[in-house]
Amino acid sequence: MQTYDAGSYDVIVVGSGHAGCEAALAAARIGAKTLVLTINLDMVAFMPCNPSIGGPAKGIVVREIDALGGEMGKNIDKTYIQMRMLNTGKGPAVRALRAQADKVLYQREMKKTLERQPNLTLRQGMVEKLIVENGVCQGVITKTGAAYRAKAVVLTTGTFLRGEIIIGELKYSSGPNNQQPSIKLSENLEELGFQLVRFKTGTPPRVNSRTIDYSKTEIQPGDKEPRAFSYETTTYITDQLPCWLTYTTERSHQIIDENLHRAPMFSGMIKGRGPRYCPSIEDKVVRFHDKPRHQIFLEPEGRETEEVYVQGLSTSLPEEVQQELIASIPGLEKAEMMRPGYAIEYDAIVPTQLWPTLETKLVKNLYTAGQINGTSGYEEAAGQGIMAGINAAFKALGKDEEVVLSRSDAYIGVMIDDLVTKGVVEPYRLLTSRAEYRLLLRHDNADLRLTEIGYRIGLISEERYRKFLLKKQQIEAELNRLRSTIIRPDEKVQKLIQSVGGSELKDGIKASDLLKRPEMTYEHIKQLVPAPEELSPEVEEQVEIQIKYEGYIQKSLQQVEKMKKLEDKKIPADIDYDAIFGLANEAKENLKKVRPLSIAQASRIPGVNPADISILLVYLEQGKIARVSNQ
Repeated sequence: MQTYDAGSYDVIVVGSGHAGCEAALAAARIGAKTLVLTINLDMVAFMPCNPSIGGPAKGIVVREIDALGGEMGKNIDKTYIQMRMLNTGKGPAVRALRAQADKVLYQREMKKTLERQPNLTLRQGMVEKLIVENGVCQGVITKTGAAYRAKAVVLTTGTFLRGEIIIGELKYSSGPNNQQPSIKLSENLEELGFQLVRFKTGTPPRVNSRTIDYSKTEIQPGDKEPRAFSYETTTYITDQLPCWLTYTTERSHQIIDENLHRAPMFSGMIKGRGPRYCPSIEDKVVRFHDKPRHQIFLEPEGRETEEVYVQGLSTSLPEEVQQELIASIPGLEKAEMMRPGYAIEYDAIVPTQLWPTLETKLVKNLYTAGQINGTSGYEEAAGQGIMAGINAAFKALGKDEEVVLSRSDAYIGVMIDDLVTKGVVEPYRLLTSRAEYRLLLRHDNADLRLTEIGYRIGLISEERYRKFLLKKQQIEAELNRLRSTIIRPDEKVQKLIQSVGGSELKDGIKASDLLKRPEMTYEHIKQLVPAPEELSPEVEEQVEIQIKYEGYIQKSLQQVEKMKKLEDKKIPADIDYDAIFGLANEAKENLKKVRPLSIAQASRIPGVNPADISILLVYLEQGKIARVSNQ
C-alpha cells in the first residue's frame, strides 16, 4: 500500500490501555510532543476483565504511579463504586487498597484527561509496521498507509497481538471484547528478530443483576472510612455499591468434570500458558479437587448498567455449559447470562530482550510496556507504562538520563527487574512475596519513596511538592519529639496503660519506647504528651509505623545498603562473556541473553550461581575487559 507523511512527533504510543495512557501522559507532561494511536477511540482505558483497581501489591503500585505523577489513582478516585482496605488485621507491609470501578465512567474520565492534555494527540488507527532504520525505531505505519515519524516509540498493545478468542470448540481471530486483533504488527516484530511467546488469559461471564437472588448471597460492603489512591484526592464518593459473595457447589464441580473434554484448557485447543495466580474455574476444580466449594464474588460493573461480573468463574467452557454452571450457584439459579466468559490467546515479547528502561535491546528508541511484556493486570501495565513513557520522553528530548527504579524503591522496580532479569514462563502477576524489601514498600509510604523522583523528572507540581516537604518535615519533627520526650509513671499514665492491658511503668520511659509496646497506639501517646501542633492522620500513621517497626525497618535498610554495593559494581553492556574463563556454560548463556548492567542484577539471573559471580567480580577488577564487536 502507498504510504503518506502523516506528521512527526517526539514520542508515539501505540495502544491506549492502562500502559498506553500512563506512557502517553507521562511523555506529554514531561514536554514531549506525543501521539497516541489506538485501534478504537471508544476503548481508551478499557477494562476487558475485572472492573477493579488495586488489591495486594497491585494497590501499592497504583500509589507508586500516583507518587511519580501518574493518573491511574486520580482516575479511580473519581469513578469508583466501592473502596476497601484489605488485610487491615495484618501488618502495614501487606495492607492494600482495592476499588471497584464504574467501568464506563473510568474509561470516559481517562479519555477526557488524554484529550485535554497539552502536547498530546489522540488518534484512531491500527499500527501494522515499525519504521526501523539502521537499528533505530523512527516511527510507525498504520493500516491506512499513514507514516508517522518519531524519535521514540512505545508499544502497549495488550492482548491484541494475533489475539484469538476461544469459547468451547469455537476459536476466532479477535482482540479482547471482540475488538479487531493486531496481526501484522506481530509479524513485523518477528521480522525484526524479536522472540515472541504465546500466552493466554480469560474472563468470566457477566449476568443480569435483576435476575440475581441476592438473599442467597452475603453482602460485601465498602469501607465507611473515606479512602483514596491518590495523595491529591480531597473529595470522596460516599454512596458506594455493595458486592456480594456466594460459592460454587458440588453440582457446579460435577458439571465441570462432565464437560472437561469440551474445555479448551484440557482439550488441547489452548496452546498458550495461562496465569498461575488467576486460574479458570475448570483449572481450580481440577487442581483442587478436594475443595468442596470456591468463592464467587458478584461485582457490579457500574452505576448505569445491570451487568454483574462473576469474579472467580473465569472460563472458556462452551456457552451452554456456562449457563448450566451459573444456574448451579446459590443466588444465580435464574440468572441471565449477558456475555459468556472466554479465553484469549495472544503474543508477548520475551522480556529479557529489554533493558531496565524498557527500551528493547534489538531496536534502539523502541520501548514496550504492559501485557506485551508478559504481565497480567491493569496495575502492572500502568506501572510499566509510566516508566516507559518517562524514558521514551527523555530519549526523544535528548536528556542524558535514564529513570530506573530499584527493587528497594518500589514494587514497580521489583516487577521490571523480574521481567528483564528472570523473564517469564507464564503471565506475570505482582505479589507481595516477590519483594524482598516489602516492609519498606508499603501502601502508606509511596509518596515518601517516590515523590522526589516524580518532582525531579517534572511530573509533580510545585504546590504538591511543597505539601510533600511539609508532611516530611512534620513526620521528622514528631519522631524526634517522641524520641526525646520522657513519660513519667504518674497516676494518669499508669491508668491509661492499665486500661489497655499493659504493664505499669516502674520508671520514666521515652515516649517512642512506650509506643513500641504492642498494646499502645499513637492515640494513647497523644493523650499523655500532646503534639505542639495538630497533625494529619497520614503524619500520625507514619510516626506510629516508623516507631513500632523501627527494628525491622533498620534491618531491611541494612540489607538494601549491602545490595547497593553490588548494584554500584557496573558491568559494561557490551562485555564479551565468552572471553571470561571459568564461567559455567549455563551462566554464560544466560548472561549473554540478559546482559545485566550490575553485579547485583547478574546475581538474580536464573542459572548464575555465586561461583560465577565471584569469577565475574575478579574479571572486572582486573580492568582488561573484552568487548563484543557488534554492540
